[in-house]
Amino acid sequence: MLMISGVSLAQSASKLSQVSVRGNQFVTADGKAIVFRGLDTSDPDKLQRDGHWNKEYFEAMKSWGANIVRFPVHPTAWRRQGKENYMKLLDQGVQWATDLGMYVNIDWHSIGNLCNEMYQSDMYETTRKETFEFWRTMSSHYKDNTTVAFFELFNEPTVMNGKIGTCSWQDWKALNEEMITIVRANGSKAIPLVAGFNWAYDLTPVATAPIDAEGIAYVSHPYPMKREKPWEQKWTDDWGFVAKKYPVMLTEIGFSGADDKGAHVPVISDESYGEAITRYADENGISYTVWVFDPQWSPMLISDWEYTPTRQGRYFKKALQKYKK
Repeated sequence: MLMISGVSLAQSASKLSQVSVRGNQFVTADGKAIVFRGLDTSDPDKLQRDGHWNKEYFEAMKSWGANIVRFPVHPTAWRRQGKENYMKLLDQGVQWATDLGMYVNIDWHSIGNLCNEMYQSDMYETTRKETFEFWRTMSSHYKDNTTVAFFELFNEPTVMNGKIGTCSWQDWKALNEEMITIVRANGSKAIPLVAGFNWAYDLTPVATAPIDAEGIAYVSHPYPMKREKPWEQKWTDDWGFVAKKYPVMLTEIGFSGADDKGAHVPVISDESYGEAITRYADENGISYTVWVFDPQWSPMLISDWEYTPTRQGRYFKKALQKYKK
């Protein structure tokens, strides 16, 4: 753990107001509602290897208007660095975010079926035990840190249309409740974020079988090709209805043109998607973070390490900056 004048970074980063859940809103310690709008980093391990896990990177995100940043921690990167080294990376990032007044969401970035431990690709391989241990580490380490406001328990649950087996909502619900128990028992006040199936798109089971825990929020990743235009009613039916009762955060949104670098089918669209999703979020008090503030991972928001916006970057930079007071 990094130390500053004998105080760990995890302990010193405490000047942001504690965020909690009240009804379907996030609120600060004084009871004021707060909507989060920010950016997804690439994996801190990747950024360190690229030489860009530094305060300049965070200053660039702040200049775009972000009030939250999401750190995707891949299980393979977690193992490659080892717990001690990876925690140093996270502590650095949390401190830079604190210095700039941005909250942090730590995301266990796996894609697949945690029920039977089958995954979309090797980079997402994990086990239930490793996942539970990760959250025990995070919740204990950051239990007194108000900057780390969210723990995204599992990035994108999916059974890939049966290709990697089955997992019922009841089974998935139980796994999340187990993780939430671990987080809370280890003293963390961070808000657990729970995603649904179909690569974190579908929250329809929440209508009849919500997670049995107070003070949580739900996640969706409504990329443009999940549904055909017009999107809005489909979004309401699939996940937006949840925001009437619980806080919702879209922890990945984004688009790229068909000819843009790194374009792939789920994200191919144009500015009409950006306009639709930000308007929908604003009208319904839904928070969001945009994927991804990196010039190699797609859909990328920047085209180089001068932080030059891409096509979607230009749209979302302007969108985020309009919220500035």
